[in-house]
Amino acid sequence: MDPIIIIGTGLAGYTLAREFRKLDKTTPLTLISSDHGGFYSKPMISSALASNKSAGDLITTTADQMAIQLNAEIVTHTNVNSIDAPGKSISFSTQTRRFSKLVLALGARQRDLTLSGDGAAAVMTVNDVDDYGRFRGALENARNVVIVGAGLVGCEFSNDLLRAGFNVHLVSHSELPLDRLAPPPIGAALKAALVDEGVHWHGGATATSAHRQGNALRMTLSDGADVVADVALSATGLIPKTELATRAGIAISRGIVADRYLNTNAEDIFALGDCAEINGTLMPYVMPLMNQARALAKTLTGDRTALVYPVMPVVVKTPSYPIVVAPPAPGSQGIWQHKSIAGGLRSLCVGANDLVLGFALGGAATAEKTALSKTLSAQVLY
Repeated sequence: MDPIIIIGTGLAGYTLAREFRKLDKTTPLTLISSDHGGFYSKPMISSALASNKSAGDLITTTADQMAIQLNAEIVTHTNVNSIDAPGKSISFSTQTRRFSKLVLALGARQRDLTLSGDGAAAVMTVNDVDDYGRFRGALENARNVVIVGAGLVGCEFSNDLLRAGFNVHLVSHSELPLDRLAPPPIGAALKAALVDEGVHWHGGATATSAHRQGNALRMTLSDGADVVADVALSATGLIPKTELATRAGIAISRGIVADRYLNTNAEDIFALGDCAEINGTLMPYVMPLMNQARALAKTLTGDRTALVYPVMPVVVKTPSYPIVVAPPAPGSQGIWQHKSIAGGLRSLCVGANDLVLGFALGGAATAEKTALSKTLSAQVLY
């Protein structure tokens, strides 16, 4: 029997494998990893510095241990070169492997900054545990860090670096952080909290060049300001990894196009996680990934199951000002209403007939997450 093959051993690939094994203990299963294949929780990376965790500390289970747990073959340090969709096979190194079903859990890569200057190549990104190891190594003799990008990852790293004792400059194309996730009052409260704790905020600016200045980097911004730092980190967003799918003739748009059953346009080939654009939507967060994996695991066992999202609040790991956001479903029409409470802020997206379509909670208001999620789940079908 040809195995089910999962390409990718990030949180998406391993979660799917675990969910599948809950339902099917014996069907041959192969996972292919471009790295060491150890299991770790990627969201933990952006809050690991303050707790003094090394890259090795974050890896909780080795590839060999995962292979035993999953009764699976795990092929490490291997990049798949091509997919023969009609022939139901993949090729890597000198091997060709047939599959019964193929799952693309390829993830996403950090968006590159377009910079001039002799220091451009020194700007780092952190997208996996090995990147984190290199970043942590670069920080050993550092004091000043500049982060370009004030989305989820940029804000979390800024807060983590602050708590670890670093001097942090945060550069944002927007005047407020989290501009694509949270409504402006929540972003303004986070900005104020980060600045109060010591972040140097550079809003409404982009990085244009990076030049070496001794052992440091001098980064020039679009507003003419110069920021000198020992380490520079780019956190300007994710781009789904689609190259392998493109070469195989699998449809892509912003990500690998998949329907509510996680099917691509190629028979018996599926996509999930950060690489997948499901019903026109990219959702690079943990909870969507978990729900995708549960639905697809059932489909792979023959119980064809459509993906239906529950309410999935996004928890932003910024202890300076904790935030929880349950974004309105795509296409929803509503108006944000904001109310200050003791030590926090409650923002509700309200539609027709006072229907709550989404929420954003800051500070002490995050305690309302469970109650609001229950109300939202009774009213909104994702």
